[in-house]
Amino acid sequence: MRYWWVNQNQTYQKEVRGSFMWSPKRNANGARNQFYENMREVAPGDVVFSFCDTRIKAIGVVTGSAQTGPKPDFGSAGMNWSKEGWFVPVDYCALNNQIRPKDHAAVIRPFLPAKYSPLQESGDGLQSVYLAEVPQALADALIGLIGQAYWDAYSTIATLQAPTELTDAEAAAAVDATLTGPTFREQVVRARRGQGVFRSNVLLREGACRVTRVDEPRHLKASHIKPWRNATDAERLDGANGLLLSPHCS
Repeated sequence: MRYWWVNQNQTYQKEVRGSFMWSPKRNANGARNQFYENMREVAPGDVVFSFCDTRIKAIGVVTGSAQTGPKPDFGSAGMNWSKEGWFVPVDYCALNNQIRPKDHAAVIRPFLPAKYSPLQESGDGLQSVYLAEVPQALADALIGLIGQAYWDAYSTIATLQAPTELTDAEAAAAVDATLTGPTFREQVVRARRGQGVFRSNVLLREGACRVTRVDEPRHLKASHIKPWRNATDAERLDGANGLLLSPHCS
């Protein structure tokens, strides 16, 4: 298990609700960005500390490796970001004890990495950071400061699993091998399972199951409205072409 720090000041509500992290692949000028490159390093089971508005508001557990994917529907946020980037699925849980690192700078400071640190020595965030690795010693310090709320959130995530529609093999078989267009084959395969960018886009639009009104994302499945065989690539990933349903209602 590795630990990561994600700075979600602009996208916290969207990424937590949609169960993902997303970043461009490079800076706007085309330059390499280590904090975007880190998206390719995360692995299922890794823990993410979600930082927003000066506080650690939630933790997440990564559920899949990075995929190339179109930018989710962030609304007005990230208007200048590229339309293609890294997409990582993450299950989140908000913390009951949302600590402000600046209030604990003396405790945290000795454990900050010399390079690619997620925080300044004052405990303030760094605007240039999206995703930074958290060394084990720093992770231990943060977990100690958060206290039991960390373990409560981690336990909540661990006991809830997102439903799936099809196996990878079944989904791949259902997708035309000649698919071309503005979307990406891997994401379209995942969309056939009600996962990936499609599921996140539906979560950003839908609040609950249309039938049961269950609103916990991990208990819901994203289903297509327009039949799969009649949809274009773009429609297969479009959140407006989906709705949330409890598994027994689909």
